Amino acid sequence: MSQLGVDPKPTGQKDEAQSASPVIDTSKMSKDRAAALELAEESREELFDYTTFAGSLFMGHTRWPLISPYPQQPEEDRATGDAFLAKMESFLRERVDPDAIDETGEIPQDVIDELARMGAFGIKVPKEYDGLGLSQTNYARTAVLLGSYCGNVTALLSAHQSIGVPQPLLIFGTEEQKRRFLPRIAAGAISAFALTEEAVGSDPARMETTAEPTPDGQHFILNGEKLWCTNGLKADLLVVMARTPDKVVRGKPRRQVTAFVVEANAPGVEIAHRCHFMGLKALYNGVMRFKDVKVPRENIIAAEGQGLRVALTTLNTGRLTLPASCVGSTRRALEIVRNWSNEREQWGSTIGKHGAIADKIAYIASTLFAMEAMTFLTCAMVDRKSSDIRLEAAMCKMFCTEATWHIANETLQIRGGRGYETARSLAARGQAPIAVERMLRDLRINLIFEGSSEIMRLFIAREALDPHLKVAAGALDSRLSTGARLGAAMRAAAFYATWYPRQWLPFGNTPTGIHPDLDRHARFVARGSRKLARRLFHAMMRHGAGLEHQQVLLTRFVEIGAELFAIAATVERARAMLKSGSDAKEIVPLADFFCRQARLRIDARFRGIRRNHDRAGYKLAQRVLDGQYTWMEEGTVGRLR
Repeated sequence: MSQLGVDPKPTGQKDEAQSASPVIDTSKMSKDRAAALELAEESREELFDYTTFAGSLFMGHTRWPLISPYPQQPEEDRATGDAFLAKMESFLRERVDPDAIDETGEIPQDVIDELARMGAFGIKVPKEYDGLGLSQTNYARTAVLLGSYCGNVTALLSAHQSIGVPQPLLIFGTEEQKRRFLPRIAAGAISAFALTEEAVGSDPARMETTAEPTPDGQHFILNGEKLWCTNGLKADLLVVMARTPDKVVRGKPRRQVTAFVVEANAPGVEIAHRCHFMGLKALYNGVMRFKDVKVPRENIIAAEGQGLRVALTTLNTGRLTLPASCVGSTRRALEIVRNWSNEREQWGSTIGKHGAIADKIAYIASTLFAMEAMTFLTCAMVDRKSSDIRLEAAMCKMFCTEATWHIANETLQIRGGRGYETARSLAARGQAPIAVERMLRDLRINLIFEGSSEIMRLFIAREALDPHLKVAAGALDSRLSTGARLGAAMRAAAFYATWYPRQWLPFGNTPTGIHPDLDRHARFVARGSRKLARRLFHAMMRHGAGLEHQQVLLTRFVEIGAELFAIAATVERARAMLKSGSDAKEIVPLADFFCRQARLRIDARFRGIRRNHDRAGYKLAQRVLDGQYTWMEEGTVGRLR
């Protein structure tokens, strides 16, 4: 037995019982919801002994050795990244005008061509396939640089490499597929990802795009339409998710979703519409239509029916691009507010001396330190290939995109009217052309891209509950016989009889000894983890199988876990910097202030678990939806009918 009371299995492998039946009881759900959940459960990767620091937080066992000491980028790898970053920075400064791109809604073709020549479309493609072969850390450093300068170019490269063709092929592709597609990608062939549909969103169980095999079985005929396909207008290659014929499992049809590599110039592929947005004006995003598109069987990624698994696994690593680009945007925001707060005078002193502004500056600086700590810690985990990073990546995506949006908003507030004014208008009247309003518009989509903040919370909650579900779900599963449920209940009781008392005991392997302020925050993480595990267990006992419906409650647990992970990463990064000779007077105040604020947020969310208005809010929302308050909408122009 593992430390969590669950038999360990290698990542990605399930036993026959698990493959046939998810741990969540779907027997009392609607047909469509059950089908969606079962398909999602089948596509999940199994964790090996829950070897993830973030996952351990929800079980009251902080696995510090997974993050301590904070991993340092090898010197040779850093030097390789430095060379590429110097080239990229010079190119951005000399050739890319972000404001012109924003105004015209186009990235000049010569810019795209030069990005291809410098290898920017093959950053993570191994050298054996003609790519640059850079590490995840160096790719993240590139995203930081891009995110600090131009959101549109960032989106072009990010969508291509994080969710387009390269990443799924690197994980699931055959050698033949890699040799056929990756050199083209490294040379500048742009790729896109097509999953979302107009009527069904990203619900795989209701997907309408189909791929039917030809009589000889050598090809599939693809038909359907995909919405919001980023890079679709410029793509040479597409990853397209489609429903293939159902398979019979235990006498019942099981829906299949399959991932295909599709040539964008294939007969029947059409760009039906270019979408335009609040920000990222040069985002090459559109509606892609497929009519009788003939796709070779050898273009299937992984295997038939494994499309959702391909999508979910690809996104685990792909999500790290967004927090990295957010780090770059926040670095730029810090520079803007620092300069302006030292320059602008109001009421006899520079505005940075006023407490209201100073508080914002402290928040921005300390939160940036934490964002960097979380993001590069997780990137190092990817490079070491030593830990499952799905929870860490999801937490980074959720935390950093939300923090950066708040920071951009605060940056605009500090700049005042100049923050709301466009860069071109500022320049025309002799002011520094600082595009804070463009930054705000471009950053907003990050809370939606690659899984909205709400989806991230549900995703993290599902993973956090996984160890408990494996232990206790059998006792609640109405599909099982009475004897089987009784046996599962006895096993669960035996597990919790030893696990639960440990959550009250002040033990652990929390590393200390570098700096007292950092040590106390590390101890808080250990205490907070045990408290989080207890409260989660109490919620399971109170709500039983209905806990999944308590989405607002689960959100609080997820946010506590993310804050604890952020504190732990911040503490370890600060410790590593102190060990390498950094001045404690410079580093500790940054880390300490972030941890203090995070602890206040954690305390508030713990209080909200017991004292909240969730039920009243839900009932009120349903009354609104039922039309009881339409009188509040009267007196408006252009009211919807």
